[in-house]
Amino acid sequence: NADPIVATGFYRLGIWDDEPNDRLQARYDNLDDIVTTTGQVFLGLTVDCARCHNHKIDPIPQADYYRLLAFFQNINPFNNGGPGDEVPILPAAGREAFELRQKERKDRQRQAYDAAKEMEKDFRQLISGEPGRVKVSDAALPDLIRKEGKRVLGAERYAHYEKLRREVDSLGWDAGKTDMALCVTERGAQSPDTFICLRGNANVPGDKVVPGFLQVLGGGDAVIPEPPKGAKTTGRRTVLANWVASTQNPLFARVMANRIFQYHFGRGIVRSPNNFGTQGDKPSHPELLDWLASQLVEGGWRMKSMHRLIMTSNAYRMSTRGDPSALAADPQNDLFWRFDMRRLTAEEIRDSILALDGTLNLKMYGPSVFPHIPREVMAGQSIPGRGWDEGTADEAVRRSVYVHVKRSLQVPILQSFDTAETDRSCPVRFVTVQPTQALGMLNGSFIHGEARKLSARLKKEAGDDRAKQVALAWRLATSREATKQEVDRSMTLIDSLENQDGATPDQSMDYFCLMVMNLNEFVYLD
Repeated sequence: NADPIVATGFYRLGIWDDEPNDRLQARYDNLDDIVTTTGQVFLGLTVDCARCHNHKIDPIPQADYYRLLAFFQNINPFNNGGPGDEVPILPAAGREAFELRQKERKDRQRQAYDAAKEMEKDFRQLISGEPGRVKVSDAALPDLIRKEGKRVLGAERYAHYEKLRREVDSLGWDAGKTDMALCVTERGAQSPDTFICLRGNANVPGDKVVPGFLQVLGGGDAVIPEPPKGAKTTGRRTVLANWVASTQNPLFARVMANRIFQYHFGRGIVRSPNNFGTQGDKPSHPELLDWLASQLVEGGWRMKSMHRLIMTSNAYRMSTRGDPSALAADPQNDLFWRFDMRRLTAEEIRDSILALDGTLNLKMYGPSVFPHIPREVMAGQSIPGRGWDEGTADEAVRRSVYVHVKRSLQVPILQSFDTAETDRSCPVRFVTVQPTQALGMLNGSFIHGEARKLSARLKKEAGDDRAKQVALAWRLATSREATKQEVDRSMTLIDSLENQDGATPDQSMDYFCLMVMNLNEFVYLD
């Protein structure tokens, strides 16, 4: 089943150091990222606070941190691709044929390897018998055979040797033509021991620990089943997952229910969804959170039922309209007496612009896409444009969820409108209102290009009647019919652009479309 394999790609999303000064410490830094994310995302606890030492007021001791880390101790470090980072994704019907092809490749590779080794053995014997030669070491053999191979073996045999070596390399781990999934893998069925790192220093081990659950949540040592014969993993992560989503853990259902609530209301019952501890925010409606958590569990963890329950509630269907007395008593709307006005997220804004001008590509699945990024932005890289492989124009206008995320190079419109932080788990998006957003939406090359496309769409669908074009633009942008006043003001703007500013008819419509894309009503849900 491909889905669980693809899901483990989550492990590979953290920051990693490809040239660490201290490889052991770097490995524990990577494991810390996994433990931290697991604790915050699924338990709502900042367990990483206990990495270096115990805290007097913290119910999570250092030993518990390393007991959690022990569940992940056996995973292979990320190597930027290769057998430990990627696996082929195959339908059940194609797996047998794929495995047969892989076996044939490995057999051919072994044959080529053995034949090359025989020739290296002949070369070693021949050159060692030459006068004045000392014994050829294994380390010196590759360089020596490159320099002297043609003379010692003869041109024909040396050419055959080179062909064998190339064949060995080309027949290395090769999945053939099939989809690959970024994933996490383990070193085998047996895990290395885990020790407490004194003061967080991986080079100073302390007491040995075994996989276990948080004591504050009533957990004890984990029972790890004996891996079956031929197993490629220890099974530890499955044991942890089963405990996280069990009735023995009182936090996960509440954390999950709070996140679902947050994505509908813009903020959770607990405003700090990654931190349910004393340093986080207390729930505004604790009884409601408990009830929603119980509904989630009783419903078999089906999120669709939770969505329906929340979206059919009276609280969800409230207006954003303010009330003076309520604003005075509860200005932050902690009691949900109205619905908070919500600005679209960065991805929603980009997708809405593309949908508005009719170019949004709704194709699903497949690899990431690379929209155009201005040359001025590319110049910020050490090697401008490296790692950003722009595809076809059709692929560039796919939904933003498919846009490739590169930490050092982000699409300007997404970055301006507070896209998720990429360095760590992002529990809540910032919602800012700042000058670069307005400047980008008025002057950016992206928005001007999309305004021209919208103008072309209006002419195509509404004909040559300017008033009909204006009315269509308002309906597409706001999902409602324009008022007479809005149409009149729009026509006045277009006329003034032509008569006072000297714009051509096409330019005036382009600027009108730019204005439509800058409407507050376009980027805010009221």
